[in-house]
Amino acid sequence: MRVVTWNLWWRFGPWRERQKAVLAVLRELAPDVVGLQEVWAAGAENLAEWLAGELGLYCAWAPSPEPGRWRERIADPAGPGADPVDIGNAVLSRWPVVEQETLLLPAPADLADGRAALYARVGAPAFDIPFFTTHLTSRPHASAVRRAQVGALVELVARHRDGTAFPPVVTGDFNAGPDSAELRLLGGTHGTPAVPGLVLHDAWAHAAPNAPAATWSAENPYVTGPPGVAARIDHIHVGPPGPAGEGRVHGVRRAGHGPVDGVWPSDHAALVADLLEGDAPPFRAGRDL
Repeated sequence: MRVVTWNLWWRFGPWRERQKAVLAVLRELAPDVVGLQEVWAAGAENLAEWLAGELGLYCAWAPSPEPGRWRERIADPAGPGADPVDIGNAVLSRWPVVEQETLLLPAPADLADGRAALYARVGAPAFDIPFFTTHLTSRPHASAVRRAQVGALVELVARHRDGTAFPPVVTGDFNAGPDSAELRLLGGTHGTPAVPGLVLHDAWAHAAPNAPAATWSAENPYVTGPPGVAARIDHIHVGPPGPAGEGRVHGVRRAGHGPVDGVWPSDHAALVADLLEGDAPPFRAGRDL
């Protein structure tokens, strides 16, 4: 099963041209489940739903309940009387989403801009997949806030992880590196999990040893900062494999980290992880519904 996580940079930059580049990357990847952050919607238009329609996928959309501060960051893109632009998370899936929940993440008033986590339970043929995608606060000084947000996220995972052999899959833009205090709360080999007994392993441990890891890098023209800035702030974490190896990470890599027909798709690179299905009948990424 192929999993992708990608921050799509909302309605910043050349967004009309970028959405075509995003589609081209996802079409080539042929993912089975995708976690998206900074997805835009305005009136009848919704980027996630458009992508899902073009790719033949199902879509679960979770708009931010507090988009006001985001709207202040862009001029009205369509002129007076245009529909307000929403921002949110989304999950695209090869199979139906049978259950979903949106959790507003905690933040102090000065940083509260409606960031959330989306849970989508995906009904794959052999088992349900507890899938999560999130977008944490981006302020460099806000590690304590992100730690509180990760704590809330992990509690959401704990509530929805049971009833299936497939482990929970947690994706998103954490705005923090893999060795940060925030990420250590997910457990694994680097720290104590925020919820006792719930361990979520970093899929990047299965990357090629010398593979470029940065998902946020000054090589991208949309990224501002010192020339050498580069960090892996987007992540895929997976619980321990099921009894027949369900969810075991087979490989992981970046995607969307260069221009498509001269246009960079986003200010973030995507992450792609291939997960095994154990002894269940194999299903091929990109197959028809």
